[in-house]
Amino acid sequence: MNRAVLGLSRGIARVTEAPLGPYQSAVVRIGFALTWLLFLLREFPHRHELYGPDGPWSWDLAEQLISVNGAFTALMWTDGRLWFEAGYAFALLAAALLALGWRTRTLSVLFMVGVLSLQNRSVFMGDGGDNVLHLMSIYLVFTRCGRVWSLDARRERRERAARARGERVVDRTGPLLWGVFGLVLAAAALAGRFDGDWLIPAVLWGAWLAQALWWLAGRGARTGQPRVLLDVVANVVHNGALLVIMAEACLIYAAAGWYKIQGSRWQDGTAVYYPLHLEYFSPWPALADLLSASGTVVMLVTYGTVAAQVAFPFTLFNRRVKNVLLAVMMTEHAVIAVVLGLPFFSLAMIAADAVFLPTAFLRRVGGRAARVRGRLVRRGGREAGSGPRAEERPERPHVGFPA
Repeated sequence: MNRAVLGLSRGIARVTEAPLGPYQSAVVRIGFALTWLLFLLREFPHRHELYGPDGPWSWDLAEQLISVNGAFTALMWTDGRLWFEAGYAFALLAAALLALGWRTRTLSVLFMVGVLSLQNRSVFMGDGGDNVLHLMSIYLVFTRCGRVWSLDARRERRERAARARGERVVDRTGPLLWGVFGLVLAAAALAGRFDGDWLIPAVLWGAWLAQALWWLAGRGARTGQPRVLLDVVANVVHNGALLVIMAEACLIYAAAGWYKIQGSRWQDGTAVYYPLHLEYFSPWPALADLLSASGTVVMLVTYGTVAAQVAFPFTLFNRRVKNVLLAVMMTEHAVIAVVLGLPFFSLAMIAADAVFLPTAFLRRVGGRAARVRGRLVRRGGREAGSGPRAEERPERPHVGFPA
């Protein structure tokens, strides 16, 4: 009995004392933000046909569908071309700033608004990768994904160093963002833009109130009871959201694998052959012909894909097997990106898979990236004649602070 109580107390402490997986959540943040950013940049010349006034899914059709399903999209607030251009630019900027980790509490919300606004405007323009991005953009709002590998983490380190020197630290950018955010929400609510939808407005208002509480608690001692309580709540919400992201990835693979088992082409081992010879999925016909030339290879890839997808959720109970199969799945998505011409679908799935990457591996990658950056900075400083020498500013990886 005492052992069970002790184990329960340790579990509660682990969930409440700190956000779990700071490196994994940072990789997920960077991965999905870059995926969306690169997609918007590639489709910039075609934005009007995809999500704008020149698309086959007209304004009237979108309005009729949204009146039924209650989906959130700011692009339907007005049909002006200037409003669409502003919305597209807003989505680009939000994705870039979230990837950099600047004010991640606010930018994760704005990133979600950009994703939902564009995707819900033309719901039939997406694929499986867009569906994953759609869901993950909502989940990221509830995570503390800026604790490492972000501008927030760097700012927090500098603020802590300034406080240690006895300097006063005043944050003006945060309250300004909060004020603008609140004014926009109030204006949209008064204009009736949230009629018929309640979930996303509730998330937006909840995020706005949470930021206000966080700022008020931060004005006093950072170790006071209000701040400690908010830290506990934020940690619990973050850990719950991270668990949902992991469950979502497992559900995607499990559903895909079990549905494939029911297909006759997957059962006879020929399913992979057909997409390789569809013109829409053949950016490199010679490469597709080479891969499909051997029936044995096609059969092994077909059965291997099904086996990996069905088995993946069960491998989480064994760390070594999970890491091996995770590498296989990421490699498979990289091959799909090249051979079938689906780069953004593959990037979205790789970003979702990154939540399972080992912390030690991510720390090594971060350390090597920091050393490479340090060498480039020192080399540029020597060429310019103004940079610090290596012994004056040693490089080390980020350690992570609340953001």
